[in-house]
Amino acid sequence: MDLVKLQIDGKEVEAPAGSTVLEAAEQAGIHIPRLCHDPELSPWGGCRLCVVEIEGMRNLPASCVTTAAPGMVVRTGTPAVIEARRTILELLLANHPLDCLTCEKTGDCKLAEYCYEYGVKESSFAGERHNYGIDDSNPFIVRDLNKCILCGKCVRACAEMTGKDNLDFAYRGFHARVTTFGDTSYLESDCVFCGNCVSVCPTGALMEKQMKGKARRWELKRVKTTCPFCGTGCNFDLCVKDGKIVGVASNPDSVVNGRALCIKGRFGWDFVYSDKRLKTPLIRRNGKFVPVSWEEALDLVAARLKEIREKYGPGSFAALSSARCTNEENYLLQKFVRAVMGTNNVDHCART
Repeated sequence: MDLVKLQIDGKEVEAPAGSTVLEAAEQAGIHIPRLCHDPELSPWGGCRLCVVEIEGMRNLPASCVTTAAPGMVVRTGTPAVIEARRTILELLLANHPLDCLTCEKTGDCKLAEYCYEYGVKESSFAGERHNYGIDDSNPFIVRDLNKCILCGKCVRACAEMTGKDNLDFAYRGFHARVTTFGDTSYLESDCVFCGNCVSVCPTGALMEKQMKGKARRWELKRVKTTCPFCGTGCNFDLCVKDGKIVGVASNPDSVVNGRALCIKGRFGWDFVYSDKRLKTPLIRRNGKFVPVSWEEALDLVAARLKEIREKYGPGSFAALSSARCTNEENYLLQKFVRAVMGTNNVDHCART
């Protein structure tokens, strides 16, 4: 691998050729604030919070879109850089609700985190403010455009993670906003409700409806698990409060899927607490289902399957397996169908 050597804050750094200054700094343990950048999305350079000083360059370039070059000398915390970041944060706050006490994203909001870090309590830029209505027309996502900072992460997540291109920028100037085609609600748009836009949003502009009012982010215990809905094997974190699941959060360290999830993985967890979920085997007696032991249930199934095979032949039997089972369980099912029932009539719901 070709490496480039540069200096960041007086530290000699080696980074793979083609790396950005921000990526090189991260490898050296130097954090540069950012709002529009995400390692799983294409670089954009829109928020400008990641500006740095580079010797020989005019102005302050955005480190997330500036390629590291041999011999480059970078400074990430000079007075000019700090002042530029403070000004950017003030500009963002000029049209952002200061309702952090009641905001659902408190404790997990990058804008609030950086305002605290740089001592920005309010904006010195007074003027007209937006007053958009909150879109909660669908069961999964709450959209509050008053809190949107136009970082574009949701736009790129929709295009690059999901491949839907359902979101984009609309209008111009003060009226610019991220919205759907035709500026319709999420429910009326082509949204597939995967929630990948929610997972990358740095503020409270996009929120999981199921988690609203359930807990502050620091109160949640995150338990990594594997999605049971198909054979892809996506990982995510279960958000647990007081021993009960209240939602699902993307885990960027997931090897298979990164942050990306589908609607089932992100929002389909509530079956866990369904009152229709079976907890014990049932056998129909006199037209009604009654609870029985596993031994009795399995003995009945074995006897009936043997009776059917002997009376109608192996070809009368077929089995359909589920992607929500493990690979080992699916293997055992097909082995049972072929070796015990004597037929190859076996299929899988995720085959197509």
